Amino acid sequence: MDGHVLALGIRDLKFRYGPSGPWIVDVPALDLDPGEQMLLTGGSGRGKSTLLNLIAGLMDPVEGRIFVGGTDVHSMHGAARDLHRGRHVGVIFQTFNLLHGFSAVENVMTAMMFSTIPRREHRPRAEQLLEHLGIDRPNADPDRMSLGQQQRVAVARAVACDPVLVLADEPTASLDPENAVVAMDLIQAICAEKNAALLCVSHDPTMKDRFERQASLSELAAEPAAAEGGC
Repeated sequence: MDGHVLALGIRDLKFRYGPSGPWIVDVPALDLDPGEQMLLTGGSGRGKSTLLNLIAGLMDPVEGRIFVGGTDVHSMHGAARDLHRGRHVGVIFQTFNLLHGFSAVENVMTAMMFSTIPRREHRPRAEQLLEHLGIDRPNADPDRMSLGQQQRVAVARAVACDPVLVLADEPTASLDPENAVVAMDLIQAICAEKNAALLCVSHDPTMKDRFERQASLSELAAEPAAAEGGC
């Protein structure tokens, strides 16, 4: 394990709203290796999305530490944290969160704004990735695309910077069953291809057959904390 860098390492993580509220997130330990894929289950309002926001550095924990690619996310602040997130974390949202008024390729290019990828490579890289994911109209407005095509654009944006970790928040909730299957095939395949760890949260019971590793938030809360080494 010497020199091994985890895609994600969580230690003694706790979060609640207000100083005396119940713990919404309580995760003693969670590790994901590069390329590993995990499903996190639980009902609506149980803290799954909050956990993803903490991992992405969009919210700060009350206690604990989160490492992404070996770096303590919450040891950084402001622009430094934004830059780390842009370079190392891809996020796939339930509602896609594509930018209105931007073409498909421009939506993907926005992900590279906080990367070290040379600006001259942004458009050709985005076009190549969209083509790879089955989008043959990179200059089209996503609002004029089907939901399945919009999901592909969202996936392309999430992996545009070759992140070490992809967070997927209910990625099939807006899709019909047929498109949901296609979308998950795509998400899991592209993460495997890029050796990015995938943490997918969902309450969709059909997801369980897709992941060898899965847990609920309550199960994570019951696990003992791991040793800090390796983060």
